[in-house]
Formats: sequence, structure tokens, C-alpha cells
Amino acid sequence: MAARRRLWRLKKRTRRQLQGWGAVAAVAAAVWVAGHWAAVWPALVVVLSAAVVVEASWALLRAHRRAVGQDRAWRAQEEARARELSMAEVDALSWQEFETYVADPCRRDGCTKVVVSGRSGDLGADVVGYLADGRKLVVQCKKYAPHRSVSSQDMQKFVGTARLEHGADVALFVTTCRTFTKAALGLALRQDIVALHRDLLGSWVKGAHLETLIPLNGSGGGTRRRPST
Repeated sequence: MAARRRLWRLKKRTRRQLQGWGAVAAVAAAVWVAGHWAAVWPALVVVLSAAVVVEASWALLRAHRRAVGQDRAWRAQEEARARELSMAEVDALSWQEFETYVADPCRRDGCTKVVVSGRSGDLGADVVGYLADGRKLVVQCKKYAPHRSVSSQDMQKFVGTARLEHGADVALFVTTCRTFTKAALGLALRQDIVALHRDLLGSWVKGAHLETLIPLNGSGGGTRRRPST
């Protein structure tokens, strides 16, 4: 204990000495500056001006970044609102009208020989056409309520017919609901079926090109993450 007290006193004395020397140095510096003020003040003005410029630049940069972030958030909200407005119109369609509706962006994006089935028992080929590069496109359309999910059974049926029955090069499963179940999306990924949920369909309707949506395959802008395979 005595050794600790001595060490504590030594540290305290050393701290006081350092504080005293610091005060002496500060006074000496102030005296020197006062005696050489004519030479010091231009440099001091330059340093202070540079500090003000740096602080102002940093403040402007932060304000710019904040404005850019707010603008991006606003644009994302407006795009989401526009998609929902478009999808509200889609929700009012019958399932037959929905198939015809899906055929329109296919034609807009350069698909040729687009045919709409418009009937039940078509073995999953609701819309058939050919992409601009000649690949055959087969589309399954499911008009579900937004809160529903596409089940694994729905996907299995399309997997079993898209290529074997219809010879699809690109198989597209389009739905008005917001999600595919994990099992359904996993099956789509393994079998190379393009899964377009409500958000991606809304982007397609608003002008996104089909070729840019194909790689997203159910993962872009949706409420579910792509499951691991």
C-alpha cells in the first residue's frame, strides 16, 4: 500500500510539473507572439481563413449528400407509388384481361408473333411469343390478390410444361401478388424459370425492359430475399 501511495504521489507531482511547464510555455508563446505580431498575424489570418473555408466546404458537402439522399428516397417513393397506381388498374382486370395486358409489354419490348391463350387448360402457356433474338417466350399469368403468395405447386405445374410441352427458351411466371413462397422461388431458380412478382411487374408495366428484369428473377425490389440454393 505504501508503495502505491508513493507512486500515486509521484504521478501527481509529475502531472503538476507538466502543467506548470505547459503554463510557462503558453505564457512564453504569448509573449513571443505579442513581440512579433507584425510577422505573425498574416500567417494567423491565412490559417484561420483556411479553417473557415474547410469547415464551410465540409458543411456544403454534408448538405449536398443529405439533399441527394432525400431526393433518392423521394424518387424511390414516387416510383413505388406509380407502380402501385398502375397495379391498381391491373387488379381491376379479369384473369383473361390480365393475360392480354401482359402481352402488351411483350410486344413493346420487341417480342414477335405474340399469341394470348385466353382460355383455361392451356398447360401454362397463357402468352407465347418470340424475343427479338429469336428465343421462344412462354408466359404463365397468375392473377392473385396482392397479399397471396405463389405456391410451390403452382411453380411445379409450370416447370413441368414450359419446356417439355411448349419448348420455351425463356419461361416467365408473372403474378400480381407480392411474393413467391421460398419453395416456389427456389424451384424457379433451379429450373431457370423467371419469377416476376408484383413489384417487378409494376416496373415492367412502367417501362422497364423485359431483358433487364430477367436477371432479377424475383429478387429486385420485392419484399422477399432470394433464397439460397
